[in-house]
Amino acid sequence: MSEHIPTEIKLHQKSRILEITFDDGSRFELPCEFLRVYSPSAEVQGHGPGQEVLQLGKEDVNIERIEQVGNYAIQIFFDDNHHTGIYSWETLYRYGRNYDEMWQRYLERCKEAGYERKAPAEQ
Repeated sequence: MSEHIPTEIKLHQKSRILEITFDDGSRFELPCEFLRVYSPSAEVQGHGPGQEVLQLGKEDVNIERIEQVGNYAIQIFFDDNHHTGIYSWETLYRYGRNYDEMWQRYLERCKEAGYERKAPAEQ
């Protein structure tokens, strides 16, 4: 059973933010791009350590819909047709707690790959 349970999940499609409030009072605003590039799917994470696949060109990705999976997770359906990752409550909590560090790591990986991120399009 999850230690952290969301009390509210709000999708702000215009700003491309998923806002999650947990039962301990923690509140996180996670950009859709962040959730997409860190999808817990095998397609993104690989099948073991060191097999992660860098996701590029996701600046304008948005969430089309969200479905609850049991009492432990959500499945996010992105508008680039990616929807295979299951985001457990613990994963979402960890992403919220570690957002700054994880985002910086993603930006560094993009730079190392020679990829220059573009500014997201206005909605």
